[in-house]
Amino acid sequence: MRVLIACEYSGRVRDAFLALGHDAMSCDLLPTEAPGPHYQGDVLRLLSDPWDLVIAHPPCTRLCNSGVRWLAERDLWDDMRAGAEFFMACLNANASMVAVENPVMHKYARAIVGRGPDFTVQPWQFGDPAKKRTCFWTRGLPPLRPTSDMQASDARADCHLASPGPDRWKERSRTYPGIAQAMAMQWGGTDLVQMMEAAE
Repeated sequence: MRVLIACEYSGRVRDAFLALGHDAMSCDLLPTEAPGPHYQGDVLRLLSDPWDLVIAHPPCTRLCNSGVRWLAERDLWDDMRAGAEFFMACLNANASMVAVENPVMHKYARAIVGRGPDFTVQPWQFGDPAKKRTCFWTRGLPPLRPTSDMQASDARADCHLASPGPDRWKERSRTYPGIAQAMAMQWGGTDLVQMMEAAE
């Protein structure tokens, strides 16, 4: 498959698909942290190209519930609307299968997007001992199925307790390895083929 991982600089999801033999490329305004196929620039230039699968991680700063208080206090409504429009551009990418990841949205962004997520996951469900509720809006894809017996009690909230600093946002935005592997196996491996055959 031709796979685009939008708004990814870590290369984690891209590399998981590459390992399965897919033609995968990441894209971000930042350079990639791991050597591999990467387009450094505006992903809007790529979303209209034909892809089999697009997985996007658009910025959540103005869309997430945790930052809703700043919208009125700092008059960030235009930024919020621009963020929601970018989110929708990712969701409407030229691909038969699309997944867009974000944290829990506040009601204003959700009104623009028009619906809530199709499913949510936690890193500990995929073997990473961390708590970070992650939401997915999808087209043409099944929900990710947990791959670990780990429980919430085994996980830490390190992401939310991270020390302030210039790179805090960057550290918090990396996809956890277990979720990246699940995406590749379930959306780009034999798991998806078996699920599609079973649905026919």
